[in-house]
Amino acid sequence: MQRLVLICRHAETHEPYPLQPDFERELTKNGLQQAHQTGLWLRENYRKVDAILASPAKRTAATACTLAQRLYFEEENISFDPDLYNAREANLENALGKLPDEVKIVLLVAHNPGVTQLIRNLTEQRIPYLDPANVVAVSLDIEKWEEIHSVTGRIEKQNM
Repeated sequence: MQRLVLICRHAETHEPYPLQPDFERELTKNGLQQAHQTGLWLRENYRKVDAILASPAKRTAATACTLAQRLYFEEENISFDPDLYNAREANLENALGKLPDEVKIVLLVAHNPGVTQLIRNLTEQRIPYLDPANVVAVSLDIEKWEEIHSVTGRIEKQNM
């Protein structure tokens, strides 16, 4: 069975202010525009998603909410997982492995270097680091999400 993971890096963010926690960094005006454009690209290419997983950091949450609006996905259904904040690829992969089997297409919104390394691990391809608001679609031939740890997927599309 075909599963699809849309892996997105959060949009452009402000540099931290003195003593500002990294978690609190917000999107720039350009970052908001990037998120809208990425949302349009997702809607044109995929129409809908069954689930959205996102880091709860302000910049990532804002990106995920903007993408959800463009995909007509209810914001209250976004799964904000604290374990995805600046997560390594293994944490991201574990979160995907816990998805319910009825989910066929998932959008994951998180941070570099984890998102880029996740794509590399899932596809065994060397890709450059994702720029802000870039998405790579990885298709996987698996019956259950828990099988994600044992397959090699392929890059289907990207908006890099």
